[in-house]
Amino acid sequence: MKVKIINRSKHALPEYATEQSAGVDLRANIDSPVVIRPLGRALIPTGLFMALPEGWEAQVRPRSGLAIKKGVTVLNTPGTIDADYRGEVGVILVNLSDEDFVVQDGERIAQMIFNQYGKADFVEVETLDETERGAGGFGHTGRS
Repeated sequence: MKVKIINRSKHALPEYATEQSAGVDLRANIDSPVVIRPLGRALIPTGLFMALPEGWEAQVRPRSGLAIKKGVTVLNTPGTIDADYRGEVGVILVNLSDEDFVVQDGERIAQMIFNQYGKADFVEVETLDETERGAGGFGHTGRS
């Protein structure tokens, strides 16, 4: 899949770290450090603008290292970038720790993964077919 991208950041284009990496890292593109207080959140710009092919989305997801080491994650995870969006890719970070977190320019703040999707054609009906599961959900199968 080809993704058209404009890079207005001070950093290189995103790239896959290894041959089998599912996502690419997104970097903060900021003029000065951003402090995120405990339980605070901030929209961090990346300087990237994309045009995805129709039928594709990009998902912005947390980086596991930031989550485990600093308690920082992506607030609306996964954040969806639609194929027709042309604005700057931004990352909403939230600090779930009890210490300030300082975002530095060029820091890897999230990862981006691409997925193909289908569209639903809704058909309104009066009843649904029965299944073994039925309406069970939210842990209905137990803990084992």
